[in-house]
Amino acid sequence: MGNIFDRIKQLLVSEKKQSDNTVKYLVAGLGNIGREYENTRHNIGFDVLDELANKEGLKFEDQRYGNVAEYKFKGRTFVLLKPSTYVNLSGKSINFWMKKEKIPVERLLVIVDDLALPFGTLRLKAKGSDAGHNGLKNIQEVLGHNKYARLRFGLGDNYSRGRQIDFVLGKWDRDEAAALPERMDKAIEIIKGFGTVGLAQTMSQYNNK
Repeated sequence: MGNIFDRIKQLLVSEKKQSDNTVKYLVAGLGNIGREYENTRHNIGFDVLDELANKEGLKFEDQRYGNVAEYKFKGRTFVLLKPSTYVNLSGKSINFWMKKEKIPVERLLVIVDDLALPFGTLRLKAKGSDAGHNGLKNIQEVLGHNKYARLRFGLGDNYSRGRQIDFVLGKWDRDEAAALPERMDKAIEIIKGFGTVGLAQTMSQYNNK
């Protein structure tokens, strides 16, 4: 009997080690905390992660520098992060959680809004400039480089001269709101692809679609 129990104990220890060694990814959706920013274009990063959490029955917890949930899919663990530092200081939160979870930059994905892309366009990139986005600018400053994956969600440029900030911080219009669910579902597929089939194949499959 002793040998059987010893064997069971060894199997449990082995399973725990395998669980502890699960490959982790950090998916950070950019946005601003506070009710006044809910359902605004600038918070699309938050919204995509909220949609994923709703679909999978996940619950975000208020932790240091952000609201965090874990999503397990096909042997991977996705640490979903909504920074509580406001968009302009997103790098502080992302850097903290990369270190805490021991996640290398190669497994970091940032979801961000992009005025340069037509509404609903999804574009996954391996690296790139901040394109004037203060959140990406801060992440680059904190990490010391721009070589991290980002999923850009197009907002379009349907605003008059000098009204860019109002547009970005404004609520979705009726047509946009109606189209958002399908676009967010596609963004969720991209997140899963990033962690399973990899960056290159996911880019090939989904970019500009």
